[in-house]
Amino acid sequence: MIIRTWTALVVFIYVCLPCIVCKKNYTIKPRAVVPENYVKEIRPPSPKGQPVTVDVSIYVVDINSINVEDMDFRIDMFVRQRWAEPRLRMPNDIFEEGDDSVTLPSEFVDNLWQPDPYILNAKVSEIAKLQHKFLSVTLFKNKTVRYAARMHAIIACQMEFQLYPMDIQVCPMYIESFSFNNQKLRLRWGEDAVTVNPELKLLQYNVGQPLQMEETTGYMLEREANFSRLVLYFRFERQIGHHLIQTFAPSALVVMLSWFSFWIGLDAIPGRVTLLVTSMLTLVTMFTGLKSDIPPVAYVKQRIQAMDKTHCVAAWDVESAGVRCRKSSLTNLRNRRLIQVSWIDRRTGQEKVLWKEIDHQSRIIFPVFFLLFVVFYWPILLLKKSQLLGH
Repeated sequence: MIIRTWTALVVFIYVCLPCIVCKKNYTIKPRAVVPENYVKEIRPPSPKGQPVTVDVSIYVVDINSINVEDMDFRIDMFVRQRWAEPRLRMPNDIFEEGDDSVTLPSEFVDNLWQPDPYILNAKVSEIAKLQHKFLSVTLFKNKTVRYAARMHAIIACQMEFQLYPMDIQVCPMYIESFSFNNQKLRLRWGEDAVTVNPELKLLQYNVGQPLQMEETTGYMLEREANFSRLVLYFRFERQIGHHLIQTFAPSALVVMLSWFSFWIGLDAIPGRVTLLVTSMLTLVTMFTGLKSDIPPVAYVKQRIQAMDKTHCVAAWDVESAGVRCRKSSLTNLRNRRLIQVSWIDRRTGQEKVLWKEIDHQSRIIFPVFFLLFVVFYWPILLLKKSQLLGH
């Protein structure tokens, strides 16, 4: 019995005890850096009346899921915050030889005071994680703390579609402190304020460069104070190539195809009707699919004028070739001939039929109006787009 006890003691001393000692030797205790009288709820000391300055920098890894229906987009980014903490102790034994900083596990940040910025217009915001959260804290010899984390966020954006499909969406992202007003904490863009992944590519948009950044102060009514705020503007310019191939070119071809009905004889009624109905259904199908790409905004509908509120309905009368109207005051016009369907040309002496003349004139009028529409549409659209880019 005594021999077994001594054997177990020897095993514990030579096997288990060194592991425990190694674990202690390779773990930085918070008290080695944080003084005993350190209170993490109190912000770092600063000159009287001056706020603590926190430098913020962002590296944009990816932007995806630009949702025009919900008016938001998803962004993956690295966020770095840097501030001075003169209350810390920085013993030389925690730094490797030749280094002026040491990176500690994420749990260490719970022992320090830390700012509390949040994205004001974010619907969802979270720290990325796989087996653990992607965040770290780095201490420098000059008593500066750098906190870094990889984040996912869904940012709300108020989009405008007046120039669709050549629209440019300017989407701001507001970063603001939640608890400390601007007299206690100031957010400031760091040296490398915002960097975008050079390999970032979007399917339907181009990310405008450079991104506009601002430092402002916003008043929060629910907290009755002004808070330091950083603003980052993303500019998404829609690529027109897809719509040129899928929308503009096919619709123009269908419109031109409908003009062939003016060359089809009046006696070929089935052919004319089939051609026009096919063209109409094709355009309706195309624009129905186009509408599904954007939300039903109100300002597009306000461009459509209201129909005539009168109850007079035009209809062709086979016997009188007139216009029938539901108004009682016009019922006496039913038997009158309002449209002259044929006449004799005084210059040539030939009989002219109204329907044939309409076809002859339409062969010229319709292409000319379509050409005028194209000539005015594109310059006006490009001018408005250039003005928006200028702003």
